[in-house]
Amino acid sequence: MNPGSVEDMVSQQQVGTAPANPLVDWSLAAGTGAFLVRGGPTVPREEAQRAVTELRELTVDAERHVRELTGLGTGLPLLPGDVVDRPGWVRAAAAGLDALTSHALDDLDEEEREPGRLTPIVAGGAGVQTGVVLAFLGARVLGQYDPFGGEDRSGRLLLVAPNIVTAQRAMDVSGRDFRMWVCLHECTHRLQFTAVDWLRDYFADEVGRLVGGLTEADGIGAVIGRLPETLREAKKSKTEGSAGSMGFAELLQSPRQREVFDRLLALSTLLEGHADYVMDAVGPDVVPSVATIRRRFTARRKGGGLLDRFLRGLLGVDAKVRQYALGAAFTKHVIGEVGMAGFNTVWTSPNTLPTRQEIRDPQAWVRRVHR
Repeated sequence: MNPGSVEDMVSQQQVGTAPANPLVDWSLAAGTGAFLVRGGPTVPREEAQRAVTELRELTVDAERHVRELTGLGTGLPLLPGDVVDRPGWVRAAAAGLDALTSHALDDLDEEEREPGRLTPIVAGGAGVQTGVVLAFLGARVLGQYDPFGGEDRSGRLLLVAPNIVTAQRAMDVSGRDFRMWVCLHECTHRLQFTAVDWLRDYFADEVGRLVGGLTEADGIGAVIGRLPETLREAKKSKTEGSAGSMGFAELLQSPRQREVFDRLLALSTLLEGHADYVMDAVGPDVVPSVATIRRRFTARRKGGGLLDRFLRGLLGVDAKVRQYALGAAFTKHVIGEVGMAGFNTVWTSPNTLPTRQEIRDPQAWVRRVHR
């Protein structure tokens, strides 16, 4: 059979981006990232076709299993995910980030949104820089649930076929098992935002508070100016949550933004850790080789060359890996103490979300919420 790329098997859905807003020219970011991102692996046509077809089909089964385990999402429609290639993910990610930041800017008053504060030249420069970051991530991201994605901005589940095939072949694990395992993780994220009706708006509002600081006259300039100091701190910092550990995210912080940053970090850690817990807890009845996949995937997360490790640290990817472990440990501990129904109390309101401190001390959350 003639070989072909996985991209050849992916039906492209063009995702447009709105004109540049005062923060980032997202159209330029999408175009830059899609141009720079590397192509996917060359595989036999049958393998590529099987991977794409299974990914589309498995999302429905995966979400059914997640619902049975977590008790979330009863009555919601079971929907397939969208399978994309690397440029497709870059464009979709840029569109989702555009929607999210535009929502944040809509909440600012007219003076704060004054065009002169951040000129189109600065927004264009930020667009190019963001495109470079998206290109780097676009060759690595396996999947994503974007709560602001899609043409109607109602949410979109994305599975990046070339990256899933690349990871599966590198780890030498069952193709179907690995695809189901990835789908379990991403479907958990989709349920978090679709079954918890307040979470999407809460997340957008918190991001709006964080992004609002960047509309100040020196916002982007201050971010760039702090880069050398952040890089120096990153070399010294080894513990999650301290200076430098979150990469570029740390550059967004100012003293008045610390509280909202901590809330967002705690939420992100909870969401990632909960999804990581679920994808393993569904068990070998659904993913027979789950133990082998987890072991090899964890080892793969730590790998890469010197440049790759440097870029991951700079972009906060390594800190995100630590989030998975912290959030999964929190989820496992709480479920062990109060059961799944007790854990689901976390979704009651923003007041029942764990704080950054409680993520590291789950028993403190149990005492506060279940006293």
